[in-house]
Amino acid sequence: MTQTGPMTAMSKEMQDCVEACMACHGICEETMSSCMQMGGQAQMQIMRALIDCSEMTRMCADMMMRRSPMSAEMCAMCAKACDMCAEACMSMPDDPQMMRCAEACRRCAEMCRAMAGATM
Repeated sequence: MTQTGPMTAMSKEMQDCVEACMACHGICEETMSSCMQMGGQAQMQIMRALIDCSEMTRMCADMMMRRSPMSAEMCAMCAKACDMCAEACMSMPDDPQMMRCAEACRRCAEMCRAMAGATM
């Protein structure tokens, strides 16, 4: 019986998901910066979603890279955070940064949902 240790190569799907998470994390961080400059009460709700999404995507990528047994559950939670962030960003359709962020969040959510359904 072959031992599959922690150095087993990541699947293409998992690598793509890690990349989507890291891209989403980055754009959430950038969007937070532009959101802070706007100020206002509406931005506070968007900020919460951005912070949650940024933290979750980074943690999700980290857990997949270290082959955590909790990766599937983390991917499911991450997809939810990404969906919520995309929704929040969509509340400002005239802002190109928010729209880029929403797009990255939707892509990441889709990939995380697929990973959550897959056996890792």
